[in-house]
Amino acid sequence: MTHFALRDGILHVENVALEDIAARFGTPCYVYSRATLADAYLAYRQALEGVNAQVCYAVKANSNLAILNLFADFGAGFDIVSGGELARVLVAGGDPGKILFSGVGKSRAEMEDGLEVGIRCFNIESASEMEKLNEVAHANGARAPVSLRVNPNIDAKTHPYISTGLRTTKFGVPIEDAHALYRRAAELPGLKITGIDCHIGSQLLDPAPAAEAAAKVVELADELAADGIMVEHLDLGGGMGISYREDKVPTVAEYLAPVLAVLKGRNEQLMFEPGRSMVGNAGLLLTRVETLKHGAEKNFAVVDAAMNDLMRPALYDAWHDIVKVSRGDTPSETQTYDIVGPICESGDFLGQARSLALAEGDLLAVMSAGAYGMAMSSNYNSRPRAAEVMVDGADIHLIRRREEVTELFAAESLLP
Repeated sequence: MTHFALRDGILHVENVALEDIAARFGTPCYVYSRATLADAYLAYRQALEGVNAQVCYAVKANSNLAILNLFADFGAGFDIVSGGELARVLVAGGDPGKILFSGVGKSRAEMEDGLEVGIRCFNIESASEMEKLNEVAHANGARAPVSLRVNPNIDAKTHPYISTGLRTTKFGVPIEDAHALYRRAAELPGLKITGIDCHIGSQLLDPAPAAEAAAKVVELADELAADGIMVEHLDLGGGMGISYREDKVPTVAEYLAPVLAVLKGRNEQLMFEPGRSMVGNAGLLLTRVETLKHGAEKNFAVVDAAMNDLMRPALYDAWHDIVKVSRGDTPSETQTYDIVGPICESGDFLGQARSLALAEGDLLAVMSAGAYGMAMSSNYNSRPRAAEVMVDGADIHLIRRREEVTELFAAESLLP
């Protein structure tokens, strides 16, 4: 469930009009609904009721401290992919014992940091990384808890850039090589085998590939047990998708049901790493129309948000619904516009061929922008990052102030 609705012709987030947020904090601005975030987490907990399972939010989707703190208070664990994300989770009050450290390129320093705070598990993605982590742990008088991220070579039927379970991707180790690598891990003094990890991709709308991957993980766990190698948990990753464009999306319970059927009766704790499905539909990007440019072949609505604020359309040709915040007194005539930003790139668009009745100064809401929006933003063209606001009922909280231009070059120096 989301908490975005028109009231008296004005789009509201919970009990707050977006016009009021724009007046107070300016645009572009990311706006999140606390109630929608809470509903998303609760949907996982309800679907997993009675199951020995841990929900570990994938920090990469949206790493704002307020959002991390909210999930930590709910009891969530966290899936991280960098030392920076580890630091964020700890500052936000996350439990180190519920942190999974994924990623193909962990540095020695990141490994040491994870060991020092006592994270739950390192998800190892190559034989080389396994040997490196053993060296780091042994040198620090520790044993690193590990699982191998296995690549089951399953087509997740999603965008190629976010499909991670095929042999052609950089992620994980081939599942056919995993048994030998687990035997090697069992010999290394700096490692403690704790689980098996698998994550096949993102924006998944069909649970069948996830269930197929779960079956392969179960088969591997049983093979390892027969060899005397026991695991404590099975990490099935995340990846459940959301509706961007009237997509037919299963509920969390419907998505997890085939996976849980495969895992029924297992003694291992189950781990899930949802990201997009926890935050995607909980946020929007608020932007204002600066200029309307009418041409012979195309019309452009130039807004004050751009590809540096929301990269997904330019990167994946991704669709986000774009709606007017207020019906107001703007023209009733609808025209077809490309919604573009001021960045010096032809690929700087937030939406193409959108039918809208617009006037300069209108506020627009780019919907379903809570995941991989602010987290992927940049300062390209020396543009300060947007503000972030959390709405909780009738209360408005600034959870990240807008950057100032001087901050963009504060770490730089002129030549002497």
